[in-house]
Amino acid sequence: MTTNNFDILGLTNEQVILAREKFGQNTLNYKKENSFLNTLKYIVKEPMTILLLVAASIYFISGEIGDGIFLVAAILFITSISLYQNSRSKNALEKLKDFSQPHCKVIRNGKIEEIKSNELVVGDSLIVEEGTLIAADGSIIHSNDFSVNESILTGESLAVFKDKTKEDKSIYSGTTVTSGLAIATITAIGNKTKLGKIGISLESIIEEKTLLEIQIADFVKKMAIAGAVAFLFVWAINYWNSQSLLNSLLQSLTLAMSILPEEIPVAFTTFMALGAWRLMKIGIVVKQMKTVETLGSATVICTDKTGTITENKMSLAKLFLLSSNKISQPNNQLSDDEKQLIELAMWASEPIPFEPMEVALHQTYKNIVKNDERPSYKLIHEYPLGGKPPMMTHVFENNKGNRIIAAKGAPEALINISNLTKIEKQQINEAIQILANDGYRVLGVGVSNFTENNYPAKQQKLSFQFKGIIAFYDPPKKNIQKVLEDFYNAGIAVKIITGDYSATTIAIAKQIGFKGYEKNITGEELMKLDDNELKNCVMNTTIFTRMFPEAKLKIINALKFNNQIVAMTGDGVNDGPALKAAHIGIAMGKKGTEIAKQAASLILLEDDLSKMVDAIAMGRKIYANLKKAIQYIISIHIPIILTVFIPLALGWIYPNVFSPIHIIFLELIMGPTCSILYENEPMEENTMLQEPKALTTSFFNWKELSISIVQGLMITVGTLFVYQYSVISGYNEALTRTMTFTVLIAANIFLTLINRSFYYSILTTLKYKNNMVLFIIFITIALVALILYVNPLTSFFEFEHLNLLQLSGCIAIGFISVLWFEIFKITKRTKPKH
Repeated sequence: MTTNNFDILGLTNEQVILAREKFGQNTLNYKKENSFLNTLKYIVKEPMTILLLVAASIYFISGEIGDGIFLVAAILFITSISLYQNSRSKNALEKLKDFSQPHCKVIRNGKIEEIKSNELVVGDSLIVEEGTLIAADGSIIHSNDFSVNESILTGESLAVFKDKTKEDKSIYSGTTVTSGLAIATITAIGNKTKLGKIGISLESIIEEKTLLEIQIADFVKKMAIAGAVAFLFVWAINYWNSQSLLNSLLQSLTLAMSILPEEIPVAFTTFMALGAWRLMKIGIVVKQMKTVETLGSATVICTDKTGTITENKMSLAKLFLLSSNKISQPNNQLSDDEKQLIELAMWASEPIPFEPMEVALHQTYKNIVKNDERPSYKLIHEYPLGGKPPMMTHVFENNKGNRIIAAKGAPEALINISNLTKIEKQQINEAIQILANDGYRVLGVGVSNFTENNYPAKQQKLSFQFKGIIAFYDPPKKNIQKVLEDFYNAGIAVKIITGDYSATTIAIAKQIGFKGYEKNITGEELMKLDDNELKNCVMNTTIFTRMFPEAKLKIINALKFNNQIVAMTGDGVNDGPALKAAHIGIAMGKKGTEIAKQAASLILLEDDLSKMVDAIAMGRKIYANLKKAIQYIISIHIPIILTVFIPLALGWIYPNVFSPIHIIFLELIMGPTCSILYENEPMEENTMLQEPKALTTSFFNWKELSISIVQGLMITVGTLFVYQYSVISGYNEALTRTMTFTVLIAANIFLTLINRSFYYSILTTLKYKNNMVLFIIFITIALVALILYVNPLTSFFEFEHLNLLQLSGCIAIGFISVLWFEIFKITKRTKPKH
């Protein structure tokens, strides 16, 4: 059946352009806050910015104009870096938003076209079908058993049936189609829609903070409190010793600045936003940022069969006629009964087919009949896919009053409502077994002779004659075996959850090397299990067949109850609840319904499961690199804090070896290192051969924190050793400061290189491809060289020139203070694996 059967031509290209000029784009536009100003306000409120402003003010009051100007320049530099990072993140998210834009079908120039929903115009003929998210307001001009869920507008969760004869024949933007099909003329778009007038916008929804975000915010808050306590303590000591209010305030600010790890939240935001952008570049649209941090921890992937494991290229492969009890192949010499079976299967399909099996049936029908009767018949009643097992029924009638009532669905569904003898049931079941064992997808076909006009509420109440079975072959995807191997190697369990017949699924599973295919259960059997049985079943079973929404949801929740991190693929309306419940809901970009895409947290644009291997690898890489960045930040902050605090607390000869300008210089080096260098790090080669990392209660677990603390303490030992050596050697305060600072810088550079892996040696990581490493280290060395050997800068930082022996000694101690970690990594690599 073509669009012309409805006498709908839709708008022409010229009319579309005129309508868009008159009414604009189909987007919800609300007053948006200026993101630039928001970022600026956020930066000004940051504790580090406040400390710098206070320190700069003290310098200006004290008459040290140069130091004050330097700190103001540092504030401007930090602000510009933050604005740049924010801009990168914002651009990445804007691109993601564009990619995840819903699509819709319209009739234009007499043809069906698929467009982005924001391209809809007033006057368009919009086609909406089961699983569609309605993109604008419109008035129904044609419908088949059409119902919508309008809960977003009304709060009522029950579906509302609509057609052009009813008082409310309108469809509304933001609502979803629960059954049937309709064509509507668009009457309002964007802010003019009912949804737009109410002011409901996805942009107004505040996204909840994730566990990791909360943990990072909590960690930074605790460090800020520690900084405040240290600030008061050091201020008191300094004031007691010097009786100088401004000077003691300045020194206490130095310590407070050294404690604040303001790089951590910046690194987190950068990693997540750019991670989502990188995923988008490989064809994976991440809709929720929390998904990026969850991806690397996935332990189970629940996948559909059709279109995910298989090609979703349905071809009519076999026919079984009950009348002859024979299985045959559809060819040019079809008997009348075989032709009738195909015709009934076509009449049981949607008039405008969009599902591959129905498309194949319409095409086959067209090829085998001399006179196409589809234009002569009108759909007068429809029972959508429903029941357990599912089936669907369509009632067509022509102008002469001739009626066709055809049904198709799970063979068991039609067997249950057909008047069959014991022998006939046996023959059907034997045919099903033969076809399913060869991997064919089987559908039963029936016809009813119901003549009344008062149709029963349920299709199962009609009396049917079982005509036969049509079998489709949907070949496995060529790369699926490799995909499964990659999942297994990564320690991820794979489970098939499908509505298909058990034998068909098992046959396909065998072909693709699917592990544990002999362990399977049906939806009906699953629903009968008690909680304990279900808990064990979902862990030990790998194939779940004849599944329906409640059963799918039960599987996901049971896996979560077993502390599994669950990823699930889906494409239909019925997958919505399970996709939402899974930690990682995965919708198919091509064959997925808009409802599935809305419920999912990420979309595979090419319907290719191998992309999930890439996504999990990316998730693991991002998580690992973020940990490296944060461990680096903690490790390098410890020696800065202790080098400022210990000389003062213990009353050493030069108690205030560093001032705010030295701390801020170190901060300016550390910021790009953690948020740019580590973000660009490649994935380590053993990443996808490890077990998934559990989503621990704390990102900052003690084992990893202890490594960072020990690293920081070892650098502190090296730094304070040089400090004491300088004092014993009779060096003045400026030279002592220079040598201590140089050790700290050298240790920072070597720590950056050594912490690129907590497993592989520095000789291995030096071969990693990351252009940012050389760039940032070169910039660091160049800046340090300038402040050590360019007189005005050396004087400004209160340094002295180092001779070659002093410089090489500082570099050597900085190197030794982090080199010990290489020995730790050797013991880790040689440790026997259990």
